[in-house]
Amino acid sequence: MSKLLVIEDETPLRRALRIFLEAHDYTVVIAANGADGLALAAKEHPDAVILDLGLPDMDGVAVATALRGWSNVPIVVLSARDAESVKVAALDAGADDYVTKPFGMNEFLARVRAALRRSTIGEEAPVITTADFTIDLGAKRVRRADREVHLTPTEWQIVEVLSRNTGKLVPQQQLLQQVWGPQYESETHYLRIYMSQIRRKLEPDPSRPRYFITEPGMGYRFVDEER
Repeated sequence: MSKLLVIEDETPLRRALRIFLEAHDYTVVIAANGADGLALAAKEHPDAVILDLGLPDMDGVAVATALRGWSNVPIVVLSARDAESVKVAALDAGADDYVTKPFGMNEFLARVRAALRRSTIGEEAPVITTADFTIDLGAKRVRRADREVHLTPTEWQIVEVLSRNTGKLVPQQQLLQQVWGPQYESETHYLRIYMSQIRRKLEPDPSRPRYFITEPGMGYRFVDEER
């Protein structure tokens, strides 16, 4: 059963989408604004996101851009805006499809199914193997010396975001937003505490990190190549 995250501020439409999608055997998670939507995306790991552009707290294009900073989840935009420039901006931000309001529910469902199919075709559950541990992103497990390493849910989310962006700098604010939510973007001490715990569990020498690298004043980077 696929899980769909609906980010929509219009209460009647939000309710209608939930009823319709649940009737077609989808699990539905609801958010009424962009901040809650991003937090739920990080927490719930939906199979697709249904995204309205006219949100009360932030533009939907900004939400799509934030999601694409760490996730390849399919994004289907719903919007009353039909200008070509708006559609281009949404697609350039990472949306997979654009449905203009008002729309027929059956057509909308077909678009969602198509986005899910495209995602499944290209979907991989990568396993990242280093000299010291293995991260199984599909099973959400980390093993070291043939033993499973217990990570708290928060530790796992940090490891997942960093490892899905192997080699790339993940800014502090982005990591805080994806793991804790937008209201925590300035709480950088959270990251220092949790990164210390992760290093103690996974690094061969926590005082000299080999895999979970701090870029001072900017963010963190996961590297898995031999160094």
